[in-house]
Amino acid sequence: MNRIGFHYFPDTQHYRQPDLDIWLPELQALNAQWLVLIAPPERAIPEHFIQELISAKIEPILHFKFAPDQIPPYETLQLLFEVYAKWGVNYITLFDFPNLRTTWKTANWAQSDLVERFLDRFIPLAELCIQMGLTPIFPPLKPGGDYWDTAFLPAALAGIQRRGHQHLLDRLVIGALSWTGNRPLNWGAGGPERWPATRPYFTPPGEEDHQGFRIFDWYNALVESVLVKSRPIFLFGLGCALIDDTQLENHSNQNLMIARLLTGEPVSGIEPLPANVIGGAFWLLSASPGDPQAHMAWIPPGGSLSGETKPIVQALKSQLGVPDNPTGTPKSVQYPIQHYVLLPTFEDAISDYHFDLIRPLVKKYKSTLGFSITDASRAQRVTIVGNIENHSMTAIRELVAKGCIVERIDDNGTLIAPL
Repeated sequence: MNRIGFHYFPDTQHYRQPDLDIWLPELQALNAQWLVLIAPPERAIPEHFIQELISAKIEPILHFKFAPDQIPPYETLQLLFEVYAKWGVNYITLFDFPNLRTTWKTANWAQSDLVERFLDRFIPLAELCIQMGLTPIFPPLKPGGDYWDTAFLPAALAGIQRRGHQHLLDRLVIGALSWTGNRPLNWGAGGPERWPATRPYFTPPGEEDHQGFRIFDWYNALVESVLVKSRPIFLFGLGCALIDDTQLENHSNQNLMIARLLTGEPVSGIEPLPANVIGGAFWLLSASPGDPQAHMAWIPPGGSLSGETKPIVQALKSQLGVPDNPTGTPKSVQYPIQHYVLLPTFEDAISDYHFDLIRPLVKKYKSTLGFSITDASRAQRVTIVGNIENHSMTAIRELVAKGCIVERIDDNGTLIAPL
């Protein structure tokens, strides 16, 4: 089982074909099975972007982040849901952090019965999702938010049940913010049964709470206390915080352990994930320069070869960047060559122009140069130089099928992907 996923850019400006050309190979190299996309409320994400993800067996989760008191027209959402379902989308997340004061207008937050008023807005849209064949995800709550999340969640589930929407509860996926908060990965493991003295807004000395990676243990207990049975959980905002470069080593180590847990691999000293955790999205794949979240991005906005990546990227690509084997046992592939630059040849000579294009690349990555597809297939990453006509598409697809991370630099020096 592989449950690795990522949050895509924290904006809605990167859904063009050139973006897909850069990021689909990166996601495949990272063994991603899920991708959380911010969905504009007024227009659809382009069909080709959605369908190419699905064709690559990457499940998109479309996150509509409008505020509970600023919902778009019902007819607009109905049309969007219908179109997305037709394109093969399965999961829709509605709202974001409804237990935070900043999510609501001041006057609406100050009124009583916040959870009930939220359900007035959530239930009709969640029912619309189901009507269109989509699975609604209950929005991630802010752990320890202005309205304590471990009180908000059971109250919301009980409210849906009391209102007679059992079929909604039967389809609902629970969203959880699984941010480590720089705590150990086993912080709060076992949930309230193991830490019974912990209460909302109060964690006694020597006790642990839900504000860490193991939040799902607490949510499972809360869900079962209301519904008797568990529901699927998806982990948003997954991973270890990164404030500055002094934390890079811890960031890499903790996120790599989380990735191993998501693939079902045992990790010494860490309890495995429960079976109802269907997936998790690491924060954050990439972000535009100047974005407040840019320092959290694993990969610069132009892809791995456009700038400095976080150490976790190479670690994850090396250890988990291949599909699960048929038996489901995690494995890794050892590549004799780390980076191979595949140069084009011409009838009269090798092009000096192409050598000039790749000189900065070779200096930075100490790449192996050559002209052989066979040799290139032994490399973890292959950068093809020149126009696509200079190489056989069949050979390129064979490189991808063998697990190589394949990218291309065209004759203009632009880094793009061949497939």
